[in-house]
Amino acid sequence: MNTTEIKVYVPLLEEGHPTVRGTQAITLGNGHYRLLPTPNYNPEDEVWEFLPGSIVRCEKQVLQGKEYLVAVAKA
Repeated sequence: MNTTEIKVYVPLLEEGHPTVRGTQAITLGNGHYRLLPTPNYNPEDEVWEFLPGSIVRCEKQVLQGKEYLVAVAKA
């Protein structure tokens, strides 16, 4: 199994405007990734739409003129 780490972005909830947090994820194949926590992850400070450890499906999205791999759904 491929266990390559890649940077993905997770939508944050309760921010008042669309916000994403970059984190590392393990590539599982077929567009699926297992999210890893950031070193300073604090669930009381930031509410991630998909929690660390979740397996998610990601899609490329353009945010502020740059392309990012963003978690869009639980797998």
